[in-house]
Amino acid sequence: MTAPQSSASAPLDQPLYGASFGDAIRRFFRKYADFTGRASRSEFWWWYLFAIIIAVVYSILLQSLGTIGNGGRGYGPLGWILIVVYIVWVVAILVPSIALIWRRLHDANLAGPFFFLGFIPVVGWIILLVFYLLPSKPEGARFDRR
Repeated sequence: MTAPQSSASAPLDQPLYGASFGDAIRRFFRKYADFTGRASRSEFWWWYLFAIIIAVVYSILLQSLGTIGNGGRGYGPLGWILIVVYIVWVVAILVPSIALIWRRLHDANLAGPFFFLGFIPVVGWIILLVFYLLPSKPEGARFDRR
């Protein structure tokens, strides 16, 4: 296991082992559409925790505020605004999320196109979950920019 690094000590083209929650989110947006290099498990899982928190907060807001102005039947104006904002958020993080998955697979010394296994019904996401959980392998450096 590699010792934790500070975000200043790890260049963006290298994985940040032992990334903090904030470091992972900052690196996610700095490496927006970068499919080269690697991403450590901590970078990967902290980002996904953040994305889940955003989704839960959005869901709570939509359930509690979404029907205001419509008498409790369907979505009111605020509900539609929340839906549009969330769609924009999802579109904005789609490419960088795929890039992060790609880099995480690289860190486990797997080719990025293994991402497409996720499209296999029922078992694809399970296979990918196992790949995401694999430890970092030094051989994954072959995917780093040269």
